[in-house]
Amino acid sequence: MASVKASNYINGEWHSAPQEFESVNPANRQEIIGTAPLSTKADVDQAVSAAKKAYHAWNELSWVKRAEYVDNFAQLIKRDLAEISTLVTRECGKPINEGRADAVEALHMAQYIAGLGRLPTGYAISSEIAAKDAYILRKSKGVIACITPWNFPSAIPLWVILPSVLAGNTVVFKPAEQTPICGHKLMELFHEAGFPAGVINLVHGMGEDVGDPLVKHKDVAAILFTGSRAVGKYIQQVAAGDAYKFAATEMGGKNATIVLEDADIDLAVNACVLGAFKTSGQRCVSTSRVIIDRKVEPEFTKRYLEKVKRIKIGDGLQEDTFMGPLIEEGSVDKWKLHNQKAKEEGAEVLIDGQVLTEGIYGNGNFVSPFVYRFEQYKKNTFCLREEAFSPHLAIIGVDGMEEAVDVYNDTDYGLAMAVITEDYRKWRWVRDHADYGLGYVNLPSIGAEVHLPFGGVKASGNGHPGAEGILESVTHRVAFTVNHAREIVMAQGLSTSV
Repeated sequence: MASVKASNYINGEWHSAPQEFESVNPANRQEIIGTAPLSTKADVDQAVSAAKKAYHAWNELSWVKRAEYVDNFAQLIKRDLAEISTLVTRECGKPINEGRADAVEALHMAQYIAGLGRLPTGYAISSEIAAKDAYILRKSKGVIACITPWNFPSAIPLWVILPSVLAGNTVVFKPAEQTPICGHKLMELFHEAGFPAGVINLVHGMGEDVGDPLVKHKDVAAILFTGSRAVGKYIQQVAAGDAYKFAATEMGGKNATIVLEDADIDLAVNACVLGAFKTSGQRCVSTSRVIIDRKVEPEFTKRYLEKVKRIKIGDGLQEDTFMGPLIEEGSVDKWKLHNQKAKEEGAEVLIDGQVLTEGIYGNGNFVSPFVYRFEQYKKNTFCLREEAFSPHLAIIGVDGMEEAVDVYNDTDYGLAMAVITEDYRKWRWVRDHADYGLGYVNLPSIGAEVHLPFGGVKASGNGHPGAEGILESVTHRVAFTVNHAREIVMAQGLSTSV
């Protein structure tokens, strides 16, 4: 396929820059997917200015009219679903079935948001005074900065962009520098869908040169971010410096699947293979710990290792590939570090993952799964507490449900948790005592639906989830009260008598 020359998109026009950077296929670093502008603060200022200028006219439209633009966009996503699926796989490396899932989730988000345009955006509520009507309404905030990751390059941008514009905000979008061509494709479709100039703007580039001035810009009202803990924490600190600025941050996890003694072992094995190794472990919700009752751990481990050894690793465009490459060479180095730490901290290595370099793997960032075991949980270990974001999995033996939840909670993170059990009382207890934002029963720790909130607690986020929940972050809920009487009567008993 021909290399794509991506551009910034500001005020309805395409803009280049003096310098560019390349996006390469992580399965074959010799294949250049495209080039994108290496933007600067000046480009950010221009984009924010365009968004601010477009805001008032866009905000004057009804929710229904704005939803019609989103529906136009949804039809284009559906038309180009196959193209987007292939582009996602080529640019971020995950297998084509995952590329399709990413594109389908993008379509689902567009359809969901278009439908929300005809649902209530506020409600009437009783006043303490019978002659008054009270309302709670949603009002847009202004210019929203949307900073998104590479691992879901079509779905996650739409989780944040579409709710923002539906509510009457305007947007400056910075896609991950690893997947600029996917961001460019989305912007082409926004343009074709007829969004007015300045409503959605795109600026490519590096975090220091584009992301930093964007989150610090005085005219940005809110920042929607998905990415690393370090960057998310920095964005929270920046936002805290301005009383009016809001940040919703989703920042990864050290997720676990809890397998109780009554679990269906076949189901548990399948859930933990999917949870740990789809997207090569490069999901913020990936299972990096299996916390399992010792009574069933030997049988589970035997079956699990047999299945992991059958995983086919390769180019994601091959339909039978289960696991593709890591996104970049730095990710391979991080994977090596986590594996080495596990060995140093006393783990029993069950599958010693390797960097794959021969034959079809020669030009890619390929590694095989690393699986290890701790018979007794070890507190304060790097390998069991820090996010690896790679095919790196610990199996930890515990005695019973309560110890399993204690071990699960013993990290700074709290994003995703799955529990495998046949007992509804047990999963209910786990549900109520584990720290998480996304919980699953008899399922992997991965999986999202756009009409459900997506986010975490503790170091995984600040309680403002994406997808369905993002409307809370991009609108103010305002109170509006109307008096229908000829006199003023106050709920607290105040009088106009002087």
